[in-house]
Amino acid sequence: MKQLLLLLLYAGFSTQQLQSYYPKLCALTGNLPQRIQAFKSMLSHMTPSHIQQKLARLDTLNIHTIEAALHEHQIVPIMIDEPLYPPLLKEIYDPPLILFCKGRLELLQHSANSLGIVGARQHTAYTPQALEILFNSFQHFPLTIISGLAHGTDALAHHCAIRHGLSTIGVLGFGHFHHYPKDTQALRQTMEQHHLTISEYPPHTPIAKFRFPERNRMISGLSKGILITEAKEKSGALITLDQALEQNRNVYVLPGDMFNVHTKGNMLRVKEGAEIVLCAQDILKDYANLHVNAL
Repeated sequence: MKQLLLLLLYAGFSTQQLQSYYPKLCALTGNLPQRIQAFKSMLSHMTPSHIQQKLARLDTLNIHTIEAALHEHQIVPIMIDEPLYPPLLKEIYDPPLILFCKGRLELLQHSANSLGIVGARQHTAYTPQALEILFNSFQHFPLTIISGLAHGTDALAHHCAIRHGLSTIGVLGFGHFHHYPKDTQALRQTMEQHHLTISEYPPHTPIAKFRFPERNRMISGLSKGILITEAKEKSGALITLDQALEQNRNVYVLPGDMFNVHTKGNMLRVKEGAEIVLCAQDILKDYANLHVNAL
């Protein structure tokens, strides 16, 4: 099944499309070529040109070439039914059927200890000051910090985790053969050596604006809780927060005053169930399974 899903992803089928086909895909029998032919027959009645183009692309793909390239670049595909697949991510409405992972795969199993951190790309001094205070307490517990390797708050969260001896996972909104933005490239390289990056997209998948909201649902889906540092009223970070609320995750926000546009989004979401964080314990109380790290 994994080989068939890999081929379909490389042919251009999206997670959402594969989710809709998944029950029928599971029912296919025979060897890989036979299952590919059965899948093509299953969709042969569909006339949209983009579907037919993807089916035609299947004929140009070689699974052994794909697997060799993944191995060469140390990218490991993890299927949704494999033990390493993150348990919390399975719970969301549309989990990726395959995750492309590079780094320490064991971090995928840290869902119960995971905290997502997102916020403004153009943050104020408030964000690094607040994160430093929080991480001074976080460092005594085996938290795994999850963010999106973007400029600003995401990069700060990853750097804080590394500096304070915590594990961190970067969720990419594109394939592993690409990177954006340039100023987090070195950080990503460090994380792939000592931590983990993941993507739901095959490595060749280019950067596109519409993929970042899809990436955001992964950040919240992987996390037991989500912390928003600074968010204006229409901040993109609030997409992640809203998805976290829909996914029944714990949602936390840093407090802001009523005149501060940089935290107006924070305070608006308090009305919807987000919890104000005044100290690290406001978050750590929801991680009852954590034990203090040995010093």
